[in-house]
Amino acid sequence: MARVPWVVGVSGASGTPYAAAVIRALLEAGEDIDLVVSRASRLTILDETGHPFRDAHAEEDLRRWLARGADGSPDAFDTDPARVRHWSPGDLAAGPSSGSYPVKGMLIVPASTACVAGVALGLSKDLLQRAASVTLKERRPLVVALRETPLGGQTLRHLVTLDEAGAVVLPASPAFYAGARHIQDLVDFVAGRALDAAGVPHKLYRRWEGELGRGAGETGRGAGGTGRGAGGTGRGGTGPMP
Repeated sequence: MARVPWVVGVSGASGTPYAAAVIRALLEAGEDIDLVVSRASRLTILDETGHPFRDAHAEEDLRRWLARGADGSPDAFDTDPARVRHWSPGDLAAGPSSGSYPVKGMLIVPASTACVAGVALGLSKDLLQRAASVTLKERRPLVVALRETPLGGQTLRHLVTLDEAGAVVLPASPAFYAGARHIQDLVDFVAGRALDAAGVPHKLYRRWEGELGRGAGETGRGAGGTGRGAGGTGRGGTGPMP
């Protein structure tokens, strides 16, 4: 069976735990991934995790990144990244740079305002922006998880442009009705909403069922209190949210 991946783009905004949660859940759902980590985002990954992300050591660095919980726990998850193919952000001859390369769609998590501007204007200054432009022109799903606040007028206009082009603009705004008790719960909610927009099934959060007060009485983690991460397959990191 031919490989048809989701493209996951990680730009330079704060929010690398969101990207890790999306990647883990896609893998849990049995999806293949083409990963593009922008040059700016590598500084953010280093700042937020204390570890680098390097092209020459992409598999090793990705495995360590995916194992990390949002609270900083180094071994919170056990995820096999074998189905992830990494592309250098400077490789404009990479597969996702062409519309003839088969993909299901693309998620940009997190998306900086600079990334939003580049995609809205069609600049294609790196592979991440080029892949997003290709996704739009091929009428494939594009989810843009913006992680910036406050927003200026120019960025708001760029977001409207993306919406009109067919993208889903999804601010990284966690909700609390799902009974969040930990940082990971808040991260997983945003990741889950991004996957909802892409049409990918997951178990990252408890869905609203029209019952008021249920979140206040929730005692478990994630989806129905079944554990950490995608499908409750992770471990560790069970302390209270600071």
